[in-house]
Amino acid sequence: MPDHNQPNISSAKDCPIENKQQLIDYIASGSKAPDDWSIGTEHEKFSFCVDSLKPVPYAGKRSIHAILRAMQDYGWSPMMEGDILIGLTKEGQSVTLEPGGQLELSGAMCQTLHQTCGEVASHLKLAKAVSDKIGIGFLGMGFNPNTARADVPVMPKGRYVIMRNYMPKKGNLGLDMMLRTSTIQVNLDYANEADMVKKFRVSLALQPVATALFAASPFTEGKPNGYLSYRSHIWTDTDPDRCGILPFVFEDGMGFEAYADHVLDVPMYFVYRGGKYIDVSGQSFRDFLRGELPGYPGHKPTIQDWEDHMSTLFPEVRLKKFLEVRGADGGTWNRICALPALWTGLFYDQTSLDAAWDMVRDWTAEDHEYLRTNVPVKALATPFRNGTVQDIAREMLTLSAHGLKRRARLNSTGEDERIFLNPLRSIVERGQTIAEEMLEKYYKPVDQGGWGENIDYIFRDYAF
Repeated sequence: MPDHNQPNISSAKDCPIENKQQLIDYIASGSKAPDDWSIGTEHEKFSFCVDSLKPVPYAGKRSIHAILRAMQDYGWSPMMEGDILIGLTKEGQSVTLEPGGQLELSGAMCQTLHQTCGEVASHLKLAKAVSDKIGIGFLGMGFNPNTARADVPVMPKGRYVIMRNYMPKKGNLGLDMMLRTSTIQVNLDYANEADMVKKFRVSLALQPVATALFAASPFTEGKPNGYLSYRSHIWTDTDPDRCGILPFVFEDGMGFEAYADHVLDVPMYFVYRGGKYIDVSGQSFRDFLRGELPGYPGHKPTIQDWEDHMSTLFPEVRLKKFLEVRGADGGTWNRICALPALWTGLFYDQTSLDAAWDMVRDWTAEDHEYLRTNVPVKALATPFRNGTVQDIAREMLTLSAHGLKRRARLNSTGEDERIFLNPLRSIVERGQTIAEEMLEKYYKPVDQGGWGENIDYIFRDYAF
């Protein structure tokens, strides 16, 4: 999902932008020396009432608001939109609300996987402790398994009103994306423009492989939906202007300016001023740059506006001052940690990154589109070239593990970061995704330890 953090316009970000070069320079300013690279993990999870198994409303004694208020007693500071509590912050971390009440942790930028995974564990421990007291649980998977779209409570954030009105104009599944999906993503750094381009290309090409490894969304409203990652399929029918594989990234001339031009051509959602969201959906940031935005005439954008607009693009990999890798279904604790491990091993070791690029560099635009379309259905079993996606996943894991070994970042017991890849190794070795594991349980009779086609059991077996 997109970054829904509350805009916080500082004086430095409030100066009008005069030309496109400032937008390019903003992205380029994310370049960092390798010693300064860090890892930021984000994950979403569904909240549910433990007695009814229904989504949790925003307000009331048993609510999202109650969770956020309780967490403030443990050092978290409130994020407000007017007089509405919409999130929390603490030491570089934030807890925010997705449109359907999915609770998201956006972690601080950490130096090691041990640190970012410790942060995840600490958050889950606190969230579970305060939620258990009021009968709320959390479920880690890619798509809400038992609730119709119309029955999902909508969180009271201004930008969501604009998005809910605009989404149906662009695709059939945008509201499902907002209200019924959860994901895991990782934010990683680049050294310079050339390094960014290589990492962007490698991660876009291999994103369907990550989708296969993390596939965990095979149910819709209590029944199998024909997909292993329905969440991934949803993005193919959300908004073609702002989603997908981005073929131009693989073309000659790709760089900071090419991406800035792409962002400029994606229609806007809103302008945030004076604590309110101004609906400019479908309008052009290029017009805004000229001071000719129809919905906000006579005004020019600030860097904060550029940041906000960039956060409303939803490709499989998103560039800001870092790269956001976004292809995984939500999952349980060990898979939350496995996603940043997978990509850190590839991105932060030059030998592994070069080998990954050699693996995908001759893939065609048709290959990328084929994988994007077919992996949500068959995941690891998707035929590709002379093998399957499982074969590529195995090689991807090997390269990542070698990269993590060479990083040699140890925990207190002397283990390196490869330990976080173990859940993915198990999936590849078995050739069975979590989605297929769920489906196997779904069809197995209750007296044999299965669910007897009763989706309620998923909350017992896959809740945090």
